[in-house]
Amino acid sequence: MPYISKVQKKRRQRMAVPLAGLNGSASLHGKESIANNLHLPSPTSAEISDSLRFMFAVGIECSNPIVAGNHRVDQLESTGHYEHWKKDLHLVRDLGLRYLRYGPPIHRIFTGPGQYRWDLLDPVMEEMARLGIRPIIDFVHFGLPDWLRDFQNPEWPKHVAEYAAAFCQRYPWVRFFTPVNEIFVTAQFSAAFGWWNEQLMSDQAFVTNIKHSVKASMLAMREVLHQRPDAIFIFSESTEYVHPGSPAQVERATFLNERRFLSLDLLFGHDVSATMYRYLLQSGLTPDEYQWFRDQTDLRAHCIMGTDYYITNEHVLRDDGSTIGAGDVYGYYVITRQYYDRYRLPVMHTETNRVSNLAVEWLWKEWMNLLRLRQDGVPIVGFTWYGLLDMKDWDSALTKVRGHVNKVGLYTLDRRPRKVAREYRKLVENFSSFPISSSKFPILTA
Repeated sequence: MPYISKVQKKRRQRMAVPLAGLNGSASLHGKESIANNLHLPSPTSAEISDSLRFMFAVGIECSNPIVAGNHRVDQLESTGHYEHWKKDLHLVRDLGLRYLRYGPPIHRIFTGPGQYRWDLLDPVMEEMARLGIRPIIDFVHFGLPDWLRDFQNPEWPKHVAEYAAAFCQRYPWVRFFTPVNEIFVTAQFSAAFGWWNEQLMSDQAFVTNIKHSVKASMLAMREVLHQRPDAIFIFSESTEYVHPGSPAQVERATFLNERRFLSLDLLFGHDVSATMYRYLLQSGLTPDEYQWFRDQTDLRAHCIMGTDYYITNEHVLRDDGSTIGAGDVYGYYVITRQYYDRYRLPVMHTETNRVSNLAVEWLWKEWMNLLRLRQDGVPIVGFTWYGLLDMKDWDSALTKVRGHVNKVGLYTLDRRPRKVAREYRKLVENFSSFPISSSKFPILTA
């Protein structure tokens, strides 16, 4: 989740404009696709070796939640990606990168049950394939299509799974996916803070959002694996920590530091504590539902744990129950180690950024933390700066649409490089032959 102030989109438009630049006739149910007809040759030995190198990546910010006033915020629109998508993809390759976190706009593409506007996406996917970009596709990134309402709707998981299946049929060459981005943050902002989508503020709404998002992820994984058994799922999640600001808040902070794991606990089959189990049952999860999640543990063999860390991921819980940012008290090393020790999965640093005047220092600080983790035995396989471009209105967590530019990108919205872009390119060049890991992971090397 790319924002400068983490504790802190907008005009809802049913845009008749297709992904601008992706012009052409609009067939709702087109069965022919240039992208689908790409017959990629068998990989050469050099390409196989390249695929085992460290996964340097960048992301194009694609959040699309509904906010107050029933307005949809579309970051692909507000950052100009619909007009400049081809330029943006070339910037990715100019950085020396192969991996791109990318979320097709589900609210434009998935127009109803069995109805897809692939004509809006085909040229983008074709260009990615031509450039040799390996996309990590987000199916859901903070928002759902209008017709699916919001994350409290129990029907949306099965429909998104159908969307995932249709996507794989259309673009069978894609291997990497994030079924639902940052499940914890999706639930926190939509169902606990009341900022996005369902705009609720209750434990029951929070747990319902999480269970639906995890279920959607699992159903989507099943559909993808049915068509591509070697698919890899990179679950980008915000890695958080709450520091007690006084002795009176120790118990509450302890609870919140267990609660932060709920999305990944359900997703990766980690048995929750007795306190969390009681909380789940009191908040509407049934024992049968919990057992269903526990029965899906075979899926974790296809997963990489994506860790998102920003300067605002750590919080101080004050006496009055409010929280303030703590800065990087523990930092990426300590927080990531907590998550890795819990799940024991390969790790990818899937999001980080900092405002432009602090970005270079932050880039190298995160990288040094990552190197130390690898040296200490944590299997980190990739690093991502998020994102390619500056963003808008993340200083208010997208709740106040003022067009305020957040200068956190490698490039400005005019597509001009910032100093951090040059530094990232240098980092990638210097470590281009870095092995993906000192350990062998069947999901990566099979």
